[in-house]
Amino acid sequence: MPRPSGFHYEQRGDGTVAITHHGRSAATLRGARADRFLAEVESGDAQLVMARWTGAYRFGNERQARQHPRNRSGRR
Repeated sequence: MPRPSGFHYEQRGDGTVAITHHGRSAATLRGARADRFLAEVESGDAQLVMARWTGAYRFGNERQARQHPRNRSGRR
């Protein structure tokens, strides 16, 4: 699976963190969640952390497996 790319984050003056993906807004974090996110970005791979926090990490087999009849179990 290719590494995530195209993510950027901006820490704003009011304590919020805005995450964008290829220029489009992907998430806005506030308060304790913003603090946890910033700590995690500092200690790990920033692109991977942002992909995980925004839910934009299902691009490969994970997405295909979700659609398999065996894994649907009545959900759509």
